[in-house]
Amino acid sequence: MAPAELLTRTQAVEASFGRDRTKERRKGPRSLDVDVLLYGDLVIDLPELLVPHPGMTERAFVLVPLAELSPALVDPRDGQPFSRRLGDVADQGIYLHAGPPLYCRNDAWKQ
Repeated sequence: MAPAELLTRTQAVEASFGRDRTKERRKGPRSLDVDVLLYGDLVIDLPELLVPHPGMTERAFVLVPLAELSPALVDPRDGQPFSRRLGDVADQGIYLHAGPPLYCRNDAWKQ
């Protein structure tokens, strides 16, 4: 499906779980938030959709799993592997649902 259609569908899923965008403040709590992080190797710059997601490289909870799934995956904006940005989020702790917390020491993610 086209990127705009994907956005429409993800917002419909959010709404079906009770999300009401009219009652939220920007960057505030949400009942559910589905983000479109990547769309193949496209760079999309529309008023309602920016892809790659502009904040994804600032969030360990995005970069760590992304690097685990595809260490060589590159950012279509600059061609650099997302895994190279792990050091930029090393001070952010993330927690596995059923496991111990992960943390970064000496540029290596460890339990």
